[in-house]
Amino acid sequence: MTDTTKGTPMTQIRQGGRTLLRQVAFVVLVSLSGLAQSSSERVAAVRAHREVLVSIPDRKLVVVENGKVLRAFPVSVGAPMSPSPTGKFEIVNRLANPTYYRAGLVIPAGKNNPLGPRWVGLNKQGYGIHGTSAPGSIGKAASHGCIRMRNRDVVEFASLVNIGDTVEIRGERDEEMTRIFGDTGAPLAVAPTVPATTVAVSGQ
Repeated sequence: MTDTTKGTPMTQIRQGGRTLLRQVAFVVLVSLSGLAQSSSERVAAVRAHREVLVSIPDRKLVVVENGKVLRAFPVSVGAPMSPSPTGKFEIVNRLANPTYYRAGLVIPAGKNNPLGPRWVGLNKQGYGIHGTSAPGSIGKAASHGCIRMRNRDVVEFASLVNIGDTVEIRGERDEEMTRIFGDTGAPLAVAPTVPATTVAVSGQ
């Protein structure tokens, strides 16, 4: 069937089809633009690398971003017979409700678990930062080498750090430590914060 008359049903169908195609193309372009914008926003939302500094003399831990202390926590460090390792380390995992393993002993997640509700593992096998079933040990040199935190604190701490963030454990005070931690009895000034299984351990 040939259509040579402007305004005939066939012409109107063709024009309607072209309009529909233009509308579909516009919707597709808008959708792709929205996806690209969302992707850019997600990339922009990725936070800066954070550092964790643990002071053995002060029995404290701070989370630092761009030179500013975001949060400070009291901790327990290694006892004299089982000192915490010193040096720079990297966070390699974060576990919720870990199971505790030691020679001949397995303790599932719960109030009696020595690791508490969170385990933040370091790239030194068997060592990490975790909660505790002995809150009275916080502020003391009482652990088997790991860094202990109060359970409510370790839950918050684990939300502030990511895999790949660095942890530095220092055994002595220096100029930087004094600048960050100040007098041993003085509270730390902190900036506003923006938040971010099974494990075998040798220290706790």
